[in-house]
Parts: sequence; C-alpha cells; structure tokens
Amino acid sequence: MTAEDEQGLRQRLAAASPLVVKVGSSSLTDARGRLDLAALTALVDTLAAHRAAGHSVVLVSSGAIAAGMAPLDLPRRPSDLPTQQAAASVGQGVLLAAYTAAFAARGLVVGQVLLTADDVTRRGHYLNARRTLERLLAMGVVPVVNENDTVATQEIRFGDNDRLAALVAQLIDAHGLLLLSDVDALYDGPPSLPGSVRVPFVPTVDALQDVRIGGSESGVGTGGMVTKVEAAAIATSAGVPTLLTSATQARAALSAADVGTVFAPTRGRGRARRIWLEHATAPQGRLVLDDGAVAAVTERRKSLLPAGIRAVEGTFSTGDAVDVVDPSGGVVARGLVNYDSRELPALLGRGTKELARELGPAYEREVIHRDDLVVLSRRRR
Repeated sequence: MTAEDEQGLRQRLAAASPLVVKVGSSSLTDARGRLDLAALTALVDTLAAHRAAGHSVVLVSSGAIAAGMAPLDLPRRPSDLPTQQAAASVGQGVLLAAYTAAFAARGLVVGQVLLTADDVTRRGHYLNARRTLERLLAMGVVPVVNENDTVATQEIRFGDNDRLAALVAQLIDAHGLLLLSDVDALYDGPPSLPGSVRVPFVPTVDALQDVRIGGSESGVGTGGMVTKVEAAAIATSAGVPTLLTSATQARAALSAADVGTVFAPTRGRGRARRIWLEHATAPQGRLVLDDGAVAAVTERRKSLLPAGIRAVEGTFSTGDAVDVVDPSGGVVARGLVNYDSRELPALLGRGTKELARELGPAYEREVIHRDDLVVLSRRRR
C-alpha cells in the first residue's frame, strides 16, 4: 500500500461505526492499582465525541481486577485465580460505576456485557452475544465489555482483552478496532532501546517477521505487544482495519492523525462463520490426515471424508471444533466434526459408500463438510 492508502485507512478508522475500542488496565489505573478517574474521564470524553459525530462505539475495558485491588488492600496484582476473581468481583462494580457516571455526564447510557470464552467459542452463545450487542447499539447504548473474570476458569479464559476485543470486532462486523495501552505504537525493536523506530503502517502481519515484539512491563495488565499484534491479525483477517496506540493519543487517532500503528485489513468482510471457526473456536481434538486428504482439503476445498484420515486424537462430540493436521502434525484446517471421537476410529480409511452399505445411509456423510471447514496457515502448530 502507498502512504495515501495508509492515510485512507486512518480516515476510515476515524469515521468507523461501529468502532470497537479496547483500553488496558495500565491506562486506567495508577501504579498501586487504584482507578485513575482523570484518565477514565479523558477516554470517555474522546468516545463521547465520536458518538456525537454520529458513530456507534463498543468499549472493551480491562481494569476490573486492578480496580478491586485498592478496596481489598492488595499491594499488587494477585497471581492466583481465586484472588483474581475476588478482586474482579469487587472491581467490576467500581469500574462500571465510574463509566456510568462519566458517560451519563455526557448524556450517554452504558450497558455492561460480561463475556467468557464460551460466549464466543460456542455457536449458540456467539449468536446470542451478537444479538445483544447489536440491540444495545440500536438503542443508542454504549456497551462496556469485559471478560467475566469472576466465573472464568484458567482453562476457558481469553487471557487478555486484546483478543476479546478483536473477537468482538468480528462478532458485530465492526468497521474499525482501536487498541489502546500505555505504549504509543509498535516499534521495530524494544521502545526503551535507543534507535528503535515506530512502525506507522503494517500492510500484513506477516511483514513483521523480522520485528522484535516485546511483552508487557505493566504491573497491573496481562497483555503485551505480542497479544496486540495477534489481536490485530484476528481483526484484519475479518476485514477490520486496526489502530494500535496509547490511550493518551486516542483523540488524535480518531482525528486521523499520524499516530500509532495502523494495520491494513487482509481479507474482505462478510466471512463471519469462517472467521468464527478460525479464531473463536477452541479445538477439542485433532484428525491426522494423509497427504492426499490434505491436498483435497487445502487445495481443492473438498469436504473431509473418513478415507483420508489416519488417526483420531482427543475426546470430542458431534458438532465440536477439531483441528485437521498433516502427517507431520502441522495444523492445516479447523472444522466442525460430524462424528464423536468414540465412533470415528472404526470408520477411518473407508469410503462413505462402503460405510453406508455396511452400517446404513446415515454413514454416507462427511466427517467435516466443506461449509464447516476453514483452511489455516501451514505454519500453525
């Protein structure tokens, strides 16, 4: 893309509706974990101005655990899950009360939406979450989204709100994603090192292979630059342009100023089901394919049949998501399986017509239909 294309993307983001904005804990709290009302109010001012210009906004806000630290006299962010959940239980109310008051002062109503990984990885929950968010936006409400830390277990956590924000962006078919943190942009090296240069534009995440991407140094947040780049990859693969910058530069970002790092969309919009399969589902098992089946699935976009499967790994039920791997173990696709893991091994290597003759017409079906299958990069493991 040219510089003009980059500026065009910045202008698209500045006018995005709906726009998903994610803000990290470190941008809303002080070093001791107390909620910084001045920082929160400044962010609300910026989002209210975006709303006043006629654009809808979804705010994905971290900070519940951090906001609960002060009331509970916790000197630092807890590392064990039960204490994190207790802090989130206390802090979520503190955080939402602050947002409610700040937005109300600007004539706007907020609605709390707490999500767990199940809400975007299970298809029924996913559709319900989308309907809820779309109705809130239609009613003029500013949804404030957070991970439901109080009930999420270690096994079903998003891990950070960057990924959650990207999934929300594709969930509602957003026109832009703004990732805000305490770092003003992506750099070609650690920002603290002399000589590191801001990366203003990323045409594709693959272009960052030679860039050293560091982690978070914040004492209150869980995300880092790696999670933000991963979130940008999820969003841009859904056709959502993404801008990464600091919370203090949010207003400039929504004025199309040359701040932060903008990521160009790499695919067209309107692929919600396949995007959901690729990024939001949690695979429950693996199917190992022979080379012929790999080619059929990845190159000819065929359905997966029992004849091409060598082995079944893991425990799963009909309708679960599973990874499809090549003989060396590289993940090549993901899909929704039509058999459970107990039934499938007896069918491997056999043709569907043979199975139908022996077991009945119900067995003349694909293991994964091509409409329920998304091809992934061969680099995924």
